[in-house]
Amino acid sequence: MKSLSVIGIILLAVSALLFYLTTDFTVEKITISHIMGVMAGIGIGLIFGGMVGYVSKGSAIKAEAKRKEFLQLQKDKVELEKQALEIEKRKAELEQQNENPQI
Repeated sequence: MKSLSVIGIILLAVSALLFYLTTDFTVEKITISHIMGVMAGIGIGLIFGGMVGYVSKGSAIKAEAKRKEFLQLQKDKVELEKQALEIEKRKAELEQQNENPQI
C-alpha cells in the first residue's frame, strides 16, 4: 500500500505541474480537455494501483506459504528427533539385555 500511495502522489504532482503549465491556475481557462486529463490520470492511477496490489498480494501469499512450510518442517524435525531418541533407548535396552541374559 505504501507503493500505491507513492504512485498516487507522483501522479498528482505531475497533473498539478501540467495544470500549472497550461492554465496558470486560473479557473476561467479550465476546459473539457482538463477534465478529460484528470479522468485519464485517475484511470492510470487505478491501473497502476491494481498492478501493484496484484503483485503485493501474490508476494504476501507466497511468503505465507513459505512460512507455513517452514513451521511444518520444524514440527517434522521435532517428531523425527523424538523417534530417534526412542530408537536409541530401545537399542540401549536391547544391548543391556544381550549383556545380561536372564534365563
